[in-house]
Amino acid sequence: MNIHTTIDSPLGRILIEGDGSAISRVSFVSEVRPGGDDEAFAETRRQFAEYFAGERTEFDLEFASAGTPFQERVWAAVAAVPYGRTRTYGEVAAEIGAPRDRIRAVGAAIGANPLLIVRPCHRVVGANGSLTGYAGGLERKHALLTLEGALQPQLELV
Repeated sequence: MNIHTTIDSPLGRILIEGDGSAISRVSFVSEVRPGGDDEAFAETRRQFAEYFAGERTEFDLEFASAGTPFQERVWAAVAAVPYGRTRTYGEVAAEIGAPRDRIRAVGAAIGANPLLIVRPCHRVVGANGSLTGYAGGLERKHALLTLEGALQPQLELV
């Protein structure tokens, strides 16, 4: 049975889906989906609040997302990128033993990650350190990396 809740965050609304004991999808949404079950996701909500408050550096949640064996290897490598650090797509490919010509496949697997923020695909950057590809949008990727200290905050000119 798939249930959900919506969390308000500094980066917009986040939809959490799962079966109540494990989460299967985390995504940014523009509207609250009716019929949510906040109680079933109380621990998830707490951990997200701590993360956005700068009090949590990793999530301790059960996952129920399924990918291909290749995707699962890529996602495991992404999950291992420490808070406040980044890896390039090439480094992720090397970590899983994929040849250089498979970097696009690695990028596609990272793009298919159904657990945004929790499985930190926002920590994967281009070869030159540029911010590339993020299902939540590059502004959110920048904000997440800034929150984690991997990027410096941008100055706003007045």
